[in-house]
Amino acid sequence: MDSPSIDELYHDAILDHRRNPRNQAVLGSPDAFAKAVNPFCGDEVDIQLAFLNGRVANVGVQAVGCSINQSTASMLSEAVVGRTPEEIRLLAAAFEGIMNGESPSATDAASMNDLPTLSSVREYPVRIKCALLSWSALEDALSECGEA
Repeated sequence: MDSPSIDELYHDAILDHRRNPRNQAVLGSPDAFAKAVNPFCGDEVDIQLAFLNGRVANVGVQAVGCSINQSTASMLSEAVVGRTPEEIRLLAAAFEGIMNGESPSATDAASMNDLPTLSSVREYPVRIKCALLSWSALEDALSECGEA
């Protein structure tokens, strides 16, 4: 079996989120915020969350580094809006499962927006940390505000 090419890693959705990141503005008065850094490659993610009635009402995410890191942060930002912390934890577990080679349930896949397109990342194990960095920042932000 031929190994996948690096070009196959960068699907249209990944490139779109890299070129047009969503929710990139810094929130002025967030309820929670966190920063995650991968010291080995220099990838960074800053995330801010604003809650309304127990749900994420607004998110700001700024990612610096490789395309996978930036695309994942953008996809995550779209996926968490409107969710409760518990729903976000379930989403995070489903995404981590994808990174570990599991297929998401049909229900999970339908609620993940573009996130399943990142499944190709697992063909490059060194890049999995790039895809998980923004999730680490998100967990830290939720923990900071007592929402985890």
